[in-house]
Amino acid sequence: MTDVKPLAARLATLLADEFADPGLEIRALRQLTGGASRETWAFEAAYGGTVKPLILRRDPPSAPRPDLMLIEAAALREAARVGVPEPEVVTTSGDPQILGAPFVLMHYVDGETLARKILREDAFAAVRPQLAAQCGEILAQIHTMDIDALPGLYEEYDVLTTMRSRLDELGWPSPTLELALRWLEDHRPAPTGRTVVHGDFRHGNLIIDPDGVRAVLDWEVVHIGDPMEDLGWMCVRAWRFGAPLPVGGFGEYDDLYRAYERVSGTPVDPDSAFWWQVLGTVRWGIGCMAQAERHLSGITRSVELAAIGRRVCEQEYDVLLLLRDRLAGASA
Repeated sequence: MTDVKPLAARLATLLADEFADPGLEIRALRQLTGGASRETWAFEAAYGGTVKPLILRRDPPSAPRPDLMLIEAAALREAARVGVPEPEVVTTSGDPQILGAPFVLMHYVDGETLARKILREDAFAAVRPQLAAQCGEILAQIHTMDIDALPGLYEEYDVLTTMRSRLDELGWPSPTLELALRWLEDHRPAPTGRTVVHGDFRHGNLIIDPDGVRAVLDWEVVHIGDPMEDLGWMCVRAWRFGAPLPVGGFGEYDDLYRAYERVSGTPVDPDSAFWWQVLGTVRWGIGCMAQAERHLSGITRSVELAAIGRRVCEQEYDVLLLLRDRLAGASA
């Protein structure tokens, strides 16, 4: 079990200065489960007669990425500026001397992130039919974020070349993903635009309560790209968690697309969004390989990473489901 006392002491020192109270105390510090690349900690800061629940996002001390952490913090602030529901950032730093690794500290937002509960529990029954439209509206807001407010943001110039290079580097044979990459190359749509792209907008990265989406989390792969990438990723079958509806398991494509169009003023081409959905499925298949490889190589021994590797075959199956009719039509 990790000794939390050193981290609690560092947090107390940092926040005593931030909140101007030398008597500030850190209570109930614990590491939350989930998240394969960054640590998430919950705790309470008690000061001035109040108790404030806070969240710490921190790089693993053995794998600091200060530039990316600062970009994530900047994205949280810029997203909030354009109206995206976000937790308020308290402070951030890339200096590992402060809390042992680069970090961002933010206010706690109440709600649920577990898809199983959101998709099945009665408490969310009334809001489920509204969630796809809410996601469309939020994505439209995300795509108005100022690129210049996020200095150092990575730009994805040729996503297919990136995917193929990653697959080749991993060395995992997958005729199905190779087939999908060839189909994607042959059917590449015209670009829709050049915007900030969240890159991982899905269940698990959305805090939802019975009234709807309360916050968008996990901006660590934010980049510059085509806005349709976010819409396609939201519709990847893996993020439905067994529910039947195509958008996150809770809505129809039209609910997502029409809400996005209404707020953004940008028409959604269903064929373009479908292309990005296929690419998103391939991307997650390759991502599952990469997660497993971290475990198999000994870089990060983790049962969670090993289990994610077993999901490669699910993404291969999903790709075949997506392309079945398209490939059949091409061969007829």
